[in-house]
Amino acid sequence: MSGKNYKIAVIAGDGTGPEVTKEAVKVLEAASKKHGFTMQMENFDWGGERYLRTGNVLPEDAEKTLRRHDSILLGAIGHPDVKPGILEKGILLKLRFDLDQYINLRPVKLYPGVETPLAGKKPEHIDYVVVRENSGGLYTGIGGISMKGTPNEVAVQSMVYNRHQVERCLRYSFDLVCKRHSQKSPWKGLSEKDVKEGKIGQLTLCGKTNVLTFVYDLWERAFYEIAREYPQVKTDYCHVDATCMWMVKNPEWFDVIVTGNMFGDIITDLGAITQGGMGIAAGGNINPHGLSMFEPIGGSAPKYTGLGVINPLAAICSAAMMLDVLGEDKAAKNIEKSVEFVTGNKMKSMAAGKMGYSTSQVGDLVVENL
Repeated sequence: MSGKNYKIAVIAGDGTGPEVTKEAVKVLEAASKKHGFTMQMENFDWGGERYLRTGNVLPEDAEKTLRRHDSILLGAIGHPDVKPGILEKGILLKLRFDLDQYINLRPVKLYPGVETPLAGKKPEHIDYVVVRENSGGLYTGIGGISMKGTPNEVAVQSMVYNRHQVERCLRYSFDLVCKRHSQKSPWKGLSEKDVKEGKIGQLTLCGKTNVLTFVYDLWERAFYEIAREYPQVKTDYCHVDATCMWMVKNPEWFDVIVTGNMFGDIITDLGAITQGGMGIAAGGNINPHGLSMFEPIGGSAPKYTGLGVINPLAAICSAAMMLDVLGEDKAAKNIEKSVEFVTGNKMKSMAAGKMGYSTSQVGDLVVENL
């Protein structure tokens, strides 16, 4: 028991965000009592309603305010009355860049009892992690439009990476492989030869070296140079299109995947549907040496707002990820085990309105089985 007190900024956001966040907080409070630490929650009303009311996406001192906390728990961003892109860029992307949350961490894990569209695949086949570089690439918005609205209109948006961005993401990924297998047997996807050579896990670089010959040449060179410092990690390379195919056909081939911002955005949504959908998919925007933010992957789902039928497990799993990053790994594992029990023994479906329980009842089940 750590006895620590953590200050958590809670941004419940829009639509069903407040509903799922409430359940995540409920589970966090129960886990903290069991494991001997405390959590001081501070709520912020940043989202669509505030924007419509004030015309401001974020207050000017948002970054300064958040830095007084140990972590951020986010519900969902997206309001039907606000033009797409305003809130996403003004809140999500701005906070990621301002707080230098250069890692987007997306576990792809099939929980017991959860249906996957992949025929014949079971929890032992779908259990890997995607590390998406979160600070560079196409998302930085380098480019522009000229002669807009004319037949000769030109639009340019550039994929830009520097060595520093690439290297720190790769090092995080190599370290993650080591962490995943440091206290248990080597990754089951390794061959006998790999194990005899002392390998414990695998890191796959997902890129497009045959077309994006400048950007992914940088990624690939850095990947294999850094790999020499991690002889215990098996390395592999896969084009992004092939990665998508193998994620569907043979997801058990993957342990940890590392990739750039754009490709990461795409393959993690593919991974989410293979693990049972957005209702169970969690994610973290991580600064390993600073302030991180955790969120369920599904959007605000405004059509379900206030009905009490939305699945809160993605938000609860995001809260578990937050505890793990804060160093409360026993509490994080406790929550994950409880979620496994609930999906395997209680819930009928991950889909909204088909769970067999209300949103709050699912949160209660996770608390009861901690």
